[in-house]
Amino acid sequence: MELHEKRLVVKVGTSTVTNAAGKPDFRSLRRLAEVLSDLRNQGMEIVLVSSGAIAVGTNRLGLPERPRLMGMKQAAAAVGQCRLMYWYDRFFGEYDRTIAQILLNAEDIGQEEKKENLTNTFDALLSMGVIPVVNENDSVSYTEIESEDRLFGDNDRLSAVTAVLCRARRLAILSDIDGLYDADPRFHPGARLLPRVETVDEAVKHLAGGAGSRRGTGGMRTKLQAAEIAMAQGIDTVILNGRKPERLYDFLAGRPAGTLFPGRAR
Repeated sequence: MELHEKRLVVKVGTSTVTNAAGKPDFRSLRRLAEVLSDLRNQGMEIVLVSSGAIAVGTNRLGLPERPRLMGMKQAAAAVGQCRLMYWYDRFFGEYDRTIAQILLNAEDIGQEEKKENLTNTFDALLSMGVIPVVNENDSVSYTEIESEDRLFGDNDRLSAVTAVLCRARRLAILSDIDGLYDADPRFHPGARLLPRVETVDEAVKHLAGGAGSRRGTGGMRTKLQAAEIAMAQGIDTVILNGRKPERLYDFLAGRPAGTLFPGRAR
């Protein structure tokens, strides 16, 4: 698989697009749009994979907590996806960038004809300078919300699958911490950031810990799974802090940034 050197997939989680109260974090969204638009102006082709639809919908509907019933989760996702795209269109529009929406579920990836059609769609959009915004189709595909064997897992694995579909050279997963540490920095002040991980082995997986933030469903475990998928296809992957999107400049320049998982030569 020949990779596009100037093609970058960026994944943002719920903790980046919303604040601690579950409301939209406009400062974070504007900063993200500014950096990605600037990278596009420098010739990079950008694909944005965004979580957050259920959390945003939960807030928009005035629900006291993330819904537990499947129908309510799907309803929240449907409402939240509209709000997410409204915000992205608004903030990217400030930098004269056009976005597009692509919603995926596991069936779209499992069939060769659909995969080929998706790849062609991405290629066409990127050739016109459009920034595709990708999310799980939660309002339709219940398996991506509930199943233990779900393909994507809070969009971390979806971002890796998207990077493979797009033949992107690089994948950046923006998290709520600076990268992978040798201990949980929330409980161990002396925890050390790992700048580079060559192989995602059992020892590395043991560092991943449990689930993610209160508003999201992922965690470091699914980010490592995403890195494994991408590395196997020769895609360089980095885990960065979503509150510091400017670190993407360092990543693209080959400077230390977050935790790098170099793609294996194929």
